[in-house]
Amino acid sequence: MRSAANWWRSPGTVALATALVCLVVDGASPAAAAGARVSGAGSTTAYNQLDSWIYAIRPAGVTVDYDPQGATYGRANFRSGTTDFAVSELPYGIVDQGVTDPPPARPFAYLPVTAGAVAFPYNLVVNGRRVTDLRLSSAAVAGIFTRSVTRWNDPVIVADNPGLALPDLPIRPAVRSDGNATSFELTRWLAAEQPAAWDAHCSAVRGAPCGGTAYFPAAPGTVTALGSALSVAAFVANQANNGSIGYTNASYAAEARVPTARVLNGAGYYTAPTPGAVAVGLTAATVTPGEPVNLSGVRTGPDPRAYPLPVVSHLIVPTSEVGNFTAAKGESLGVLARYGLCHQGAAVASGDAPLAPGLIAAGLQVLPRIPGVPAAGPDPSACAAPSAAVIGNTPPPLPCDRLGAPACATDAPSGVVQRITVDLAPGALVVSVAGPPRVVLPQAALDPAGDWFRTGGPITPVTVTDTRPGNLAWSLSGQASDFAGPTASAVIAARHLGWAPAVLDRGTIRSVTPGPPVPPGTGLDTPRTLSTGTGPGTTRAGADLTLEIPTSTPPGTYTSVLTLTAI
Repeated sequence: MRSAANWWRSPGTVALATALVCLVVDGASPAAAAGARVSGAGSTTAYNQLDSWIYAIRPAGVTVDYDPQGATYGRANFRSGTTDFAVSELPYGIVDQGVTDPPPARPFAYLPVTAGAVAFPYNLVVNGRRVTDLRLSSAAVAGIFTRSVTRWNDPVIVADNPGLALPDLPIRPAVRSDGNATSFELTRWLAAEQPAAWDAHCSAVRGAPCGGTAYFPAAPGTVTALGSALSVAAFVANQANNGSIGYTNASYAAEARVPTARVLNGAGYYTAPTPGAVAVGLTAATVTPGEPVNLSGVRTGPDPRAYPLPVVSHLIVPTSEVGNFTAAKGESLGVLARYGLCHQGAAVASGDAPLAPGLIAAGLQVLPRIPGVPAAGPDPSACAAPSAAVIGNTPPPLPCDRLGAPACATDAPSGVVQRITVDLAPGALVVSVAGPPRVVLPQAALDPAGDWFRTGGPITPVTVTDTRPGNLAWSLSGQASDFAGPTASAVIAARHLGWAPAVLDRGTIRSVTPGPPVPPGTGLDTPRTLSTGTGPGTTRAGADLTLEIPTSTPPGTYTSVLTLTAI
């Protein structure tokens, strides 16, 4: 996150990630940590996360060039040897419309790096009020996008939404006109869940069943076909397009500020595409290290919290020195991959989902197969801890989210539905920073006793803005990941980082209190309070960091991610 004001919000929590960078020297110059420059191309879905990793490892002397022109482009460039790696949701070898995407001649492997979800943003206003609690089964989704269901009060949709008054209004579907992974995952899901309906649609449009396809088979004049995920989200968000629905990556729907449908999962519950629900779903995915992730188990997984339509992006990496790919390049590529796998907690801040711990472990097993990457790597359980926390904190669905139950907003004990509505100012709890959320600490110096390297400095001031009505309390906390160094074994534990919080400007908040100091050794490896407050308004918080580094730490540049969360 590097824009002038960086923030993310959801109804219950607000999170912001800041990169912390420090330099450790021990007779070696900073240039000694520099690696060979590597290049890659591919996925736009994974770009936001990948770009933040590239930015974070740059101070370590690792330069990565990435061209986000789509997964198909990335696979083609890796196959030809034009780039050193690719990022793709789809593997090589898929046959789409009779055309096979062949694999490269050189040895390679897949490792999962990012996760998201196929979401269904919609725009449905009834008598001046926006519907925000729509639920859809795979039968309803198939009907909507194959055009066997054309009006919002169709019995198929009504069956998913007992108690919800749906209008006699035309459905206006928006699909992708370009080849993309979101279309492939959607159509693969429809082919598995509603094979008869999907085969009939493909046969009508293309003359034969099509299964999963990156190019949505749209009959001319029946849907609005658009060339990007952003275009679909913008179409649905347009107030003039009442009755519209589309499919896109969940993060794009969140950015467009449009509601997304809850989708019926294998356990019989309707769930939303939240980062936690997607991560829970991915615990049912299977993977052989080096191979693409198999998502078939997610559709039928038993966890009622799971969202059934995840998307996983893979890093496609060389496993031998071929052409212009050298061990030096492999070392740099390993730094990028290791950083991404061990900083999955930051995915939530961008609206994406963290990988499940099993997928992180599988990715770490692949790293030593890249030339130049040392066999010894980080502890998988430590890398997966933020993801495990997200999964563990994901609450179970409400009883009214179960198939057949009246929608949560319309449940009435007598069985007679009376919807009672009231308008409230929406408000929001927002955390932001002015300028790039990156802190570069001074070069670490040996303390007089010779026990530690020590450095420190202030974090970028954090602004908390609470526009929620009433005198609601909030708490702002911070947690740091371990500092990743120039090699897989070079790590500074987050417990060595401490801070002294301060209220920089009380502003207009009714009551603000700084959190207690946390010394190094106690550390920020678990959430620590930066400040607490009550009431609407704006305030600014800060903290002075202190980092004590063991003298046995190898020289180089080290980077951590400090995640600030307001609840």
